Amino acid sequence: MEFAGMAPVILAVLAILWQCVLVGYTFSLAGNAADEAARAATAAAATGDPEGACESAAKKHLPAEWRKKSKVSCAQDGHLWKADVGLTAPVLFPGAGKLPFSISGSAGAAEEG
Repeated sequence: MEFAGMAPVILAVLAILWQCVLVGYTFSLAGNAADEAARAATAAAATGDPEGACESAAKKHLPAEWRKKSKVSCAQDGHLWKADVGLTAPVLFPGAGKLPFSISGSAGAAEEG
């Protein structure tokens, strides 16, 4: 009888913990995407299109559900390329909905050459 009464509480705690895992994973994805984007922009600055390389590198390793609404911006600040990536975390599982706030990651890389 006690287990039946506690089951909803246990399920609610598990759902909250799972949501925390998804938010943490989104922070990790945003930081990694920003780092990849900044390095790609730096490498492409001497030979081609740094903004295009930045955006494609940021989205390359993102899972499809995170890639859909990602926002990537790249800018040069002196001899430094800065990339900012904004992602939204899903609610409980990818495809169910998005949290109402954006999680961002930023990185910079010095210009090569």
